[in-house]
Amino acid sequence: MKKKKRLRRIRWHFEYWAVRLIFLAAGALPIRAMHSIAAFLGTLLFIFVPKRRRIAVENIALAFPQMSPREVKETADKSAASFFLTFMEGIKYRSLLTANDPARLIRESYPELEALFIKAKDAHEKANGCIFVTPHIGNWEFLPYISSAVGIALVVVVRPLDNPYLEKLIYANRAESGQLFIAKTNAMFTLQETLRKGKSIGMLPDQSTAKGVAITYFGRTATATPIPAMLAVLYKRPIVVIACCRKWKEGGFTGYVSDPITPATGYESEKAEIIRLTQATAHTMEEIITQFPDQYLWMHNRWKTYKKQNLWAKDAVADKAGTMV
Repeated sequence: MKKKKRLRRIRWHFEYWAVRLIFLAAGALPIRAMHSIAAFLGTLLFIFVPKRRRIAVENIALAFPQMSPREVKETADKSAASFFLTFMEGIKYRSLLTANDPARLIRESYPELEALFIKAKDAHEKANGCIFVTPHIGNWEFLPYISSAVGIALVVVVRPLDNPYLEKLIYANRAESGQLFIAKTNAMFTLQETLRKGKSIGMLPDQSTAKGVAITYFGRTATATPIPAMLAVLYKRPIVVIACCRKWKEGGFTGYVSDPITPATGYESEKAEIIRLTQATAHTMEEIITQFPDQYLWMHNRWKTYKKQNLWAKDAVADKAGTMV
């Protein structure tokens, strides 16, 4: 047992310093060089972890049956590169955003993003707080900086990392966006308080979960967390799907801000309404992913099945949802 702990600690230190080196390189490298390095790292990942390549290829082929095998492979390769590029860009742009006036930098360098997120701010102010969700696409790490720059007070839910040293490093960098980040474990009370105070929530709810809602995602049954929809129903707040994606050819970024997905009034079943909102959110995510398929995280097993699944088969789940206030 002690040997395993020692080996795990050694691995943690190795991962930490490897990421630190990537961070240092990302801050100094020009954008084109970062793209090349990200592509190389994506290739290495698929070589040493072929399971992830297989999952990515299968997912893309099933989601886009019109794609040829060559197009599927190219999309998978770009998707892997996009994953690494997200974190490298996060460091590159973090140094710019924290060294300058963020609002001015975004206004001058990315006017299209600013205009779109003004729409998000309007939704935030009209509803006295929104539930902003984004799929793992493009540069999701850039979103808190943009939201902060346009004046949206946001609490972002993130997954805790297994490596405590790496977690401290990543979270320290994220905190410089000016937004509050919380771990998704036992986060419900904080999320409820956030909405009560008129602030907004940011979530990445597009991964599979054993305790979820059965939805249709790219024509196949998948599971999705009901938390955004549950909060929307309980606090009468809209869900808004957002994304920040790259312009591969032109350079820079473009954004996506959906119209608010608003809870209905006078529904007969709270459970049915939560499922409807979850499905509507998934469909809106599909629209973004269809536009930028080579920037989505396909290597995650989004359609995973579980031996012990709780897909809201019992009425008791709806009762539990009602006790979260």
